[in-house]
Amino acid sequence: MNTSKDSPTDLTSTIHLSQLRPVPGSTHLDAVLEKLSPEETAIISELSPEKAMLIGVSGPSKGFRFLLNAETARIGRETGSDISLDDVTVSRKHAELTVKNGEFILEDSKSLNGTYVNAVSVDSISLKHGDQIQIGKFRFIFFRGKANS
Repeated sequence: MNTSKDSPTDLTSTIHLSQLRPVPGSTHLDAVLEKLSPEETAIISELSPEKAMLIGVSGPSKGFRFLLNAETARIGRETGSDISLDDVTVSRKHAELTVKNGEFILEDSKSLNGTYVNAVSVDSISLKHGDQIQIGKFRFIFFRGKANS
């Protein structure tokens, strides 16, 4: 066992997601939309197609909003992350959200607890409006800006 003061200790903890249930279809999104504040609803309706937002719906991030308007957003426990989630169930470098060819791609960074979209473990996935993302104890809904008709 290395006890050198120079080696950092990674305190990522595993969680058991046996309680994780599949997310119902549109009724779930409708229920989430009904609970949003008028300010959040206005922000989502004003998002341009190249932008998106994560809104925390349960866990320690409930009510938090993260605007996704850069090519890449790093998600993790590390303080330098674009979306910093301070909990031992989140790996230091947990996942990354990138915009590729107009799509928002969520990629797990070989995290200990995995990344879930709509209650399914994913390595990489193109997100759709209303997808539910779980990273450790944190749950978010992904909202994408819509093209003007």
